[in-house]
Parts: sequence; C-alpha cells; structure tokens
Amino acid sequence: MPTLEVNGTVVEVTDSTDTPLLWVLRQSLGMPGTRFGCGMALCGACTVHVNGEPVRSCVTPLSAVMGKSVTTIEGINGAVVDALRGAWTSVDVPQCGYCQSGQLMSAAALLASNTSPTDDEVATAMDGNICRCGTYPRIKAAIRAAAAQLNAARAAGAN
Repeated sequence: MPTLEVNGTVVEVTDSTDTPLLWVLRQSLGMPGTRFGCGMALCGACTVHVNGEPVRSCVTPLSAVMGKSVTTIEGINGAVVDALRGAWTSVDVPQCGYCQSGQLMSAAALLASNTSPTDDEVATAMDGNICRCGTYPRIKAAIRAAAAQLNAARAAGAN
C-alpha cells in the first residue's frame, strides 16, 4: 500500500497511485479543508504544500507525493500562519469562504520565504487563486498586514 506523510504523520492509503492527491486527502483521509474547485489547477482552491511549496492537489497524482511531506490547511501552523489568520480576520477577507484554504496556503508559502514581498511578488504568488466573491484587495491587504506583523516581531526579537 502506498504511504505518504500528511501533516507530519505517515499514513497508508489504498488509493491507486494515479489518484489525484485532492481525492486521497478529502475522501480517503477525511480532510475536507482542501477544496475541489475546477479540477484543472486553474482556481487554487485545492492548494496544499508539498515539501513547503504550493501545489494544486487536483492534478497531482498520489505517485508524485510519495516520499514527500504534504501539508494541508488542517495541518499548517506556525508564526506565518498565525499572522495570516489574524490579518485575514482583522481585514475581513472571507465572504463565502470557499477559496480561503487555497488562498491561505498560497499566502503562507509566500511569507515563509519572503516576509517583505512587493506588490508584484504578492500578485505573482497569488496568481491563479480565484475568489468568486472578488475580495482580492482585502486578500492583498491581509498579506501585507501579516508581513508587517512578522517583520515587527522579528525586529522586536532582534533587540
């Protein structure tokens, strides 16, 4: 049986290795936070991290993640995610909420590698994450607020 690491735990699955990771996560492992949107890697709702990089799980076969670390919205944690969640709430980003797990996963990957992104870098990192409610300005504001919080915390820790 195939095994993979999901949110820090090694799990066995009975799925075929050509099954999309999205369905393994949602149906076999009972993790509904990763959403199905388009099924063609165009909307970003299904974004997870594989070895820390954002990946569209709807088009990623199980075989591509075996031996790698998969992190879903249920398992993501740390200072970056805490800052993003706080900013998401304070800026009032969510409306319907459907895209939010994918949006947060993409934003977390960006801020994990760059806590001072330019507007162009934010736009590039978030490109392909579709929000049906059109909250893009609030998403960008929340990312900027989270980055500012992370940088302030780092500066305070350096003193």
